[in-house]
Amino acid sequence: MIRNIIFDWSGVIVDDLVAVHKTTMLLFKKLGAEEISLAEFKKEWEQPYLLFYNKYNIAIKREREQAMFRLLYKSVSSEHPTMLYPFVKETLERFQKSGIKMIVVSSSLFENIMDDIERFGLHGLFNEINGDIHDKAEIIQETIERNNFNPEETIFIGDTTHEVEAGRKAKTFTATVTWGYQGEEKLKSSSPDFMIHDLKEMESVVLN
Repeated sequence: MIRNIIFDWSGVIVDDLVAVHKTTMLLFKKLGAEEISLAEFKKEWEQPYLLFYNKYNIAIKREREQAMFRLLYKSVSSEHPTMLYPFVKETLERFQKSGIKMIVVSSSLFENIMDDIERFGLHGLFNEINGDIHDKAEIIQETIERNNFNPEETIFIGDTTHEVEAGRKAKTFTATVTWGYQGEEKLKSSSPDFMIHDLKEMESVVLN
């Protein structure tokens, strides 16, 4: 029985793909790399995200990347704002009413997550929010222990192979949604316990 959910944020709860792609391309340009299309971005996206930059021969320290991304994202997101996926709030509320504890572990900037929570009225739904995470595999075990979660009653729901790897390392159930950053074929390569195509499937996995 699932009693706890660890959620990724971008690509699972909110849709910020266009803004992140455009921001990353501005960063590419500033670092002397050629821009890539949104389709290539989705195909090649990796986490921990410095691995993605390495694919394009961009050597950058995490602190500098984070500072540059934060500054560029502010201008881009005003034109391409984050959107909450339809009916996600209702699904989260049903989970909460069922007594399920929910935590966020995301590489998204913490302040962006908090802005999203404010804008979309998601206050009180999450027991803990962790942002600015580079390698989720390094924090997930600590998160489980801090919240006294039983891994056998916990599922990590993400949209990339990295969340599957992190969840498997922590011995939780793993699930990937197909509406996020990586395509279904790539997600299948990581062999998640569950492949989720819509919110009805998500509720079925969690509540049943």
